[in-house]
Amino acid sequence: MFIDIAKVSVKAGKGGNGCVAFRREKYEPMGGPAGGDGGNGGSIILEADEGLRTLMDFRYKRHYQATNGEDGRGKKQFGAHGGNLVLKVPTGTLIKDEESGIVLADLKENGQRYVCARGGRGGKGNTKFKNSIRRTPRFAEPGTKGEEREIILELKLLADIGLIGFPNVGKSTILSQVTSAKPKIANYHFTTLKPNLGVVSIGEGHSYVLADIPGLIEGASEGAGLGHEFLRHVERTKLLLHVIDASGQEDRDPVNDFYRINDELKQYSEKLSVKKQIIVLNKLDLPEAQENLQRIKDEFEVDYEIFEVSAATGQGLDDLKKVAYERLLQVEEEIVFVDENLVESFNERKEKDTILITKEDGYYYGQGEFLERLVDSTNFDDFESFSNFQKVLIDKGVIDKLKELGAKEGDLISICGVEFDFIE
Repeated sequence: MFIDIAKVSVKAGKGGNGCVAFRREKYEPMGGPAGGDGGNGGSIILEADEGLRTLMDFRYKRHYQATNGEDGRGKKQFGAHGGNLVLKVPTGTLIKDEESGIVLADLKENGQRYVCARGGRGGKGNTKFKNSIRRTPRFAEPGTKGEEREIILELKLLADIGLIGFPNVGKSTILSQVTSAKPKIANYHFTTLKPNLGVVSIGEGHSYVLADIPGLIEGASEGAGLGHEFLRHVERTKLLLHVIDASGQEDRDPVNDFYRINDELKQYSEKLSVKKQIIVLNKLDLPEAQENLQRIKDEFEVDYEIFEVSAATGQGLDDLKKVAYERLLQVEEEIVFVDENLVESFNERKEKDTILITKEDGYYYGQGEFLERLVDSTNFDDFESFSNFQKVLIDKGVIDKLKELGAKEGDLISICGVEFDFIE
């Protein structure tokens, strides 16, 4: 089964907690701090593998989690890092953030990697908090959480040229004639339920990849029929061979068919509507095609290059594949799906420490990931640890923000569930 889109949940490992410990040796019963740091959590990495053809593996398993880092130990022993989890995907896979829809990476080369969820950082042991004033810190830092997100994996075929057209116009037959691909061929609609690829050889060292993409119906841009499954794979191609049944079988109008398909392309994506197209008039071996030929030419030959072929007899196919190669070399644009500036701003927003100070019904609240980590790392029964907590609140501007909101002596403040009175 050909699966070209999947939604998965990924969760990186949490960083291990730093350790609070002191040296207790034979001749040094009251030694200094000796707590080691926690290990970093494992990350989740996506890697392109040219040996894979579909996203089938992600249909049955949708949740992935890397291992956590180990906690630090006494005698300054660091915790082990959590192992990274590497997930293999086919080359040509896009990685999207499900919530924002931003394309984060395009894995179009074999072996290319992308870290889709970074592991949490290991917390510092109490050894790291020792200084000339604080000689015996009795607190350590907890590990941070690993990233957790929903991502969309979307496979877009790595083809140079795409065959497009309504069902049953002869795309699969053309592919089988000009390449060694052996697609299933029969005279009924939707024979091709998945894209087929073939390599067209022009001569030694000259070739290109041709894709027979499932037939289109009206409403495809809105997901009807094979809709998005069709259009998704057209996006990466550089050139389109638009196959039309010139014979007008099944009471179809070849001219109208051309406009209907291009309308679907435009509705799905403006980029698709401006891709270079070569019109391929197929089934020229039928009498009805000869009757329609001049009318079709009059409509399109001013704006498009037109080739007359018969996939059944092989007529015109040699010229078509050579000219298609020449036109392909003239297309210099590279298909870009990743907006680097958008991704950079997305990552900056995600990585920024969040601190939110609010006032509600006379009470003041402090929330956010940074404050959660600060509360977790504070031993409120230890004077030095609590002093460090207060200093960080001042350094991060939390106290100034509380004053701006009107906090005064004796007001109740809640920082991530820990309550205390505000003191100037």
